[in-house]
Amino acid sequence: MTHSLQSPPSAAALSASIQKGRWKTVAAGFSVSPPPPPAVNFTLRRSIPRINASASSSSSSSSSSPSSPSLGAGENNELDAVSAFSEIVPDTVVFDDFERFPPTAATVSSALLLGICGLPDTIFRNAVDMALADSTCAGLDTTESKLSCFFDKVDFLTTYLFTSPPQGLFIRSKLFLCPISDEKKKLQAIVNVGGDLVKLVPGRVSTEVDARLAYDTNAIIRKVHDLLRLYNEIDVPHDRLLFKIPATWQGIEAAKLLESEGIQTHLTFVYSFAQAAAAAQAGASVIQIFVGRLRDWARNHSGDAEIETAVKSGEDPGLALVRRSYNYIHKYGYKSKLMAAAVRNKQDLFSLLGVDYVIAPLKVLQSLKDSPAVPDDEKYSFVRKLSPETATHYNFPNKELVKWDQLSLASAMGPASVELLSAGVEGYANQAKRVEELFGKIWPPPNV
Repeated sequence: MTHSLQSPPSAAALSASIQKGRWKTVAAGFSVSPPPPPAVNFTLRRSIPRINASASSSSSSSSSSPSSPSLGAGENNELDAVSAFSEIVPDTVVFDDFERFPPTAATVSSALLLGICGLPDTIFRNAVDMALADSTCAGLDTTESKLSCFFDKVDFLTTYLFTSPPQGLFIRSKLFLCPISDEKKKLQAIVNVGGDLVKLVPGRVSTEVDARLAYDTNAIIRKVHDLLRLYNEIDVPHDRLLFKIPATWQGIEAAKLLESEGIQTHLTFVYSFAQAAAAAQAGASVIQIFVGRLRDWARNHSGDAEIETAVKSGEDPGLALVRRSYNYIHKYGYKSKLMAAAVRNKQDLFSLLGVDYVIAPLKVLQSLKDSPAVPDDEKYSFVRKLSPETATHYNFPNKELVKWDQLSLASAMGPASVELLSAGVEGYANQAKRVEELFGKIWPPPNV
């Protein structure tokens, strides 16, 4: 099914009017053209699947259950075959690929908002326009009343332009026409898009929490409560939501407190066993490890004891971290589900069969879909590598079986996890700032 949502006629008419008649002078005094679309192709990233193919799942739609040790009958291609062991999720879902690789759930983030604003027509554009709309005019019942309201405001500003200094004009118009802060607009846009995604996917929607709060536990909790209040206003059930938080110590503590309230959390930027174990002890619903990013770091750096131990034993550091974290979670009975992200190729995926979730790029998924499933394949083995049963036999050193606190976590995190966590937080924070700057420059606000 193809979805299409054009810009509302009233907004289009207003935009056209600005380019023509008497609005042009006012618009020129306030308008800053939105930045061009992002250089990269817009994608809906890192969707979060339903928990229906986890290790503890009692049933599966596949002919081979997730606990099956090897390839079962009935899988026509490799994608079907590997889906019998783990929940496979598209890492990049372009809008045109919804039918080819339909996501079971999704993530809404600042990066997604930037992508939506960079596209002329998307199914989510109205959700963003509603957040940006002038609150006074947008609340009116009819298109005619909205237009009349907006015309009245422009008349006011046109008069004020010739009777007051430019600085006074800017201040007064900003208060009059943009009563909602840019940060609140972003928050509302995230929730509006999240609400639309809940209607489109069967699983949960993970909502990014502002990464600029990553080192403030109380601020993270307040922001999640703010998001929940907005979701409540559009009747989105709490069990359809996750809240995506960077795995700093403060983020882990926030996840612990939120989970105690029944709010599901998704801890991201996990690059060390200490982070994964602390996140599991905090009761995080989903823990996300980036396999490829650890591999990239190891290729270009040295001096991280955890990575060097894996390399000396002949293991890929990213895959090794996923295996150890999975075994820890399942051996000691934590509720967390483990997500392997930044999977770069088919061999990575086959090495992790059995992990709760694997996020794979489209090129890998297409390759799996195009390849027939062949039992006893010489190159790729359809054998479950991770399971709760094998986890019970995994031995951990005593130093890893501690109750993690801020000091022990800081001591255990090596340079790789410190640098990658910091870079991830900074990247998300910059994206949040870019969204707010973009929203602050959009003039006139859409009247939807």
